[in-house]
Amino acid sequence: MAAVNPIQALSDLLDEERERVARLWAKRLRAETHDVDVPGRDLRAPLRRLLDELTRLLKDRGDDAVRLWPEVVRPHGIFRYSQNFEAEDLSREFKSLEEVLLYVYARRNEGFIEPEVATLIADLVWEAHAAAQASYARVLKTEEVRFREAAVMESVLNQVDVGILLAEVDGTVSFATPPVSRLMGLPMRAVVGTRGTNTLGPVLGQVNARHPTGEPFKVADMPFLRALKEKGPVRGVMMVVERPSGGEATLEMSATPVWEEEGELAGAIQTFTDRTEAANKTKALQSAHGELRRLQGRLLQRTRQQALGQLASGAAHALNNFLNVLRLRITLLRREFKPEHLEALDRTVGQIGELVARLQEFNVQRTQEQPTDVVVDQMVREALELARGELEQREHPVHVDLDLGGPGKVRADAGFFRELVVNLLLAARDRMESGGRLRVITRAEGEPWLTLRIEDEGPPYAVEELTQLFDPLRRDSGAPQLSLYLAVARAQVERWGGELTAENSSTGVGAAFVVRLPRVHEAAALEASREEVARAEVTRPGAPRRFQQTRRVLVVDDDLDNARMMAEVLSEEGYDVQVAHSPEVALGMWDRRRFDAALLDAVMPEMSGWELARELRKKSPQTLLAIVTGMDVRGQNRANLALVDAVFRKPIDVGALDDFLGQSEGGAGEAAAGGSAPGAQGAGPAGWQH
Repeated sequence: MAAVNPIQALSDLLDEERERVARLWAKRLRAETHDVDVPGRDLRAPLRRLLDELTRLLKDRGDDAVRLWPEVVRPHGIFRYSQNFEAEDLSREFKSLEEVLLYVYARRNEGFIEPEVATLIADLVWEAHAAAQASYARVLKTEEVRFREAAVMESVLNQVDVGILLAEVDGTVSFATPPVSRLMGLPMRAVVGTRGTNTLGPVLGQVNARHPTGEPFKVADMPFLRALKEKGPVRGVMMVVERPSGGEATLEMSATPVWEEEGELAGAIQTFTDRTEAANKTKALQSAHGELRRLQGRLLQRTRQQALGQLASGAAHALNNFLNVLRLRITLLRREFKPEHLEALDRTVGQIGELVARLQEFNVQRTQEQPTDVVVDQMVREALELARGELEQREHPVHVDLDLGGPGKVRADAGFFRELVVNLLLAARDRMESGGRLRVITRAEGEPWLTLRIEDEGPPYAVEELTQLFDPLRRDSGAPQLSLYLAVARAQVERWGGELTAENSSTGVGAAFVVRLPRVHEAAALEASREEVARAEVTRPGAPRRFQQTRRVLVVDDDLDNARMMAEVLSEEGYDVQVAHSPEVALGMWDRRRFDAALLDAVMPEMSGWELARELRKKSPQTLLAIVTGMDVRGQNRANLALVDAVFRKPIDVGALDDFLGQSEGGAGEAAAGGSAPGAQGAGPAGWQH
């Protein structure tokens, strides 16, 4: 018997029996999924579209149809999700397609099915099923992320006494929390759901809104409208309002624009904070300062003898009273760390100018970091000065012992680093209700790491508490904002290339926060070394060039779902992606086709990702290689780390991965040194974790 062409055979079948296949497929699917036949709803239409596309591909593309059809089927998974299909329903749908195709082919061919045709049908159905499941899972995971984000927002709103207002890109106010109405003194029902430019005017007029200077506060002065217009953050706008119930309130407002993933402006978020108490204290402080200046003026107008006499009797007493008032206010202000308080103190007490400057720098809210080479021991001392009042001026004071080992510098924002240390000190203090001692230790921990430890004498953490300590959704009746802050702090440290952890003491008493960061001089030496190697490679005769833009990518992962999801994401970013489910297959594909980059799973049964990287590096010395892993790679030896250009942690940051793959010639050294990938964390001399 002559060999049959399976592509031609299946193409002929669908060309002649497509309507029958669609009808039988819909009938079997309805029976499998117990779907209800609703009038006006055609279950057969989406199936017919899939069969039409399959027929066209078989005719036009021949052997490439198996590779191309999954791209056609991919939107089908998203469509079924919108119809509330379950993942199991998708499996039943494609299982039914396979059964129907085999049945119709056998019926048309007198009960006989060639093995080649059966294999082709199985391959097509399997590829289609995998593509639909991948797109379905992606939509499902996106919805889960949105749910988590909503839960985090709900947790924050339940814990902070700050009004939050959301505005669309056209200025429509879409949401306002209850504190907004309370702070403004009027319900915001009339504003929500309308254009702010139309409805805010009467509200501002009714509360007699004005700037602290007395000028009327206009609608155009609202921070969220300015943020939408200027497409940038607007911070620290002060507004004075008259409450209908009596009295005045001073509000501080800030707004930040919100961007879509595509880079388009989506709207803005504005916060309202009550600064009435702060404004009143500032006025009282300014009044005391003015009175002191007037007293000084009167003393200067008198003769030296009269002045000395007054100083001997009553003037000293009056001055001491004023200084006592100022000292008491300083004590209150140190506990609050308000920028406007600090400005008033700077004008009043010149002797504490340096401390005021530090507090101002600490409290200024930045829109972007300004990384510098920070001397860790100096930052620790400054942070301790800022926190000393909060630590020691309590019923049960907490004292701090410094054990600073002079470990050197790290690359970080000075203000944020100082704030990090202060807040970790206060978090450790809160664990010792009866007072005690904290110990702050800095050490150089090998190359290139530096360690900062803040040890307390509180009770050890329970195992489950340690696992949830950095979970932003964790609710703690004692300090509900602590876990949210620690999650933000950990993310900040990771952006500097380090890690923030908590651990119990080995002695069984107390616990510690541990900050690990790469030292500056080690990072600089590493970068210089990489630049030298890159220059040598460029100038070496016959060295293969790096492609100006990485397009052909090989993904190697023994986990089918991981590999396909990675391929799908990169394909949508414009890359030509191939998948290999084992190192052996990957090596064969590498010999048959030239790839610009490879993403390798670290742990695979036959051969590890590091061993595969060694083989690929022999074949293509200049190709970009990256390890993708959920494990910590700092335990890897330098020889392994030198094989790859980057290491990405799971779950992977797609933006950082795109930056890595899209780098220009010579960019591998920059990516490996963490220069082009935000949040890169050093893992060794040639590997970096993202």
